[in-house]
Amino acid sequence: MARFDAVDALRGLAMLWMTVFHFCFDLNQAGYIKQDFYHDPLWTWQRTLIVSLFLVCAGIGQAIASQQGQSWRRFWRRWVQVMACALLVSAGSWWMYPQSFIYFGVLHGIAAMLIIVRLTAHWGRWLWLLGALGICAKFVGAYVLQTLAPDSLAALFNAPLLNWLGLITRLPVTEDYVPVLPWLGLMWWGAALGAWLMRRGVSPLRRPLAPLLKPLALIGRWSLSYYMLHQPVLIGALMALA
Repeated sequence: MARFDAVDALRGLAMLWMTVFHFCFDLNQAGYIKQDFYHDPLWTWQRTLIVSLFLVCAGIGQAIASQQGQSWRRFWRRWVQVMACALLVSAGSWWMYPQSFIYFGVLHGIAAMLIIVRLTAHWGRWLWLLGALGICAKFVGAYVLQTLAPDSLAALFNAPLLNWLGLITRLPVTEDYVPVLPWLGLMWWGAALGAWLMRRGVSPLRRPLAPLLKPLALIGRWSLSYYMLHQPVLIGALMALA
């Protein structure tokens, strides 16, 4: 299947931004800087924007793959790679942060959402509405659980068994948390954007990149490998420096 440098470059931008964010986080963990990554809007909003860009790119990619006739066999092969990496992230984070390890982070969320978006990628313009409903469902559901539902029901959705859905009234203790709601809405919007671009023909996607942007496209083309390697490299470099 054809790849589009513009989409890869956008994904590469998300990866580069994430690398800068994680490097600052690692500097903070090592004591070189003092920042509150869990509450300071400077960092929490950056995380939100980085994850949003990730998921929009994933949605665009699924729409393009669907339009190009990607087989389920090829889809599942890629999905297994994503899920295997998600499990490795869980294992690595448990080793480093046993009290707050990552059990449903960005790769876990992407693995779950990819299946849903794959099944609905051909719905065209309806994907815009699905995205809005996915985002609204999170906030409406959380409000109902917090104000109208019995405490036992809210506790059920706050527990790890179901908090991957995102219908929570308090944030779980974990280093990365990307539940299905509201983030599925962002991936649906990405799929809607990808479907719209494909309906216009591939010319907007085939526009040549400026030379300075080509390295971003290369990073985006190998995004999963880059994602898995960047933190070990950063942490290893800081340990060597120390």
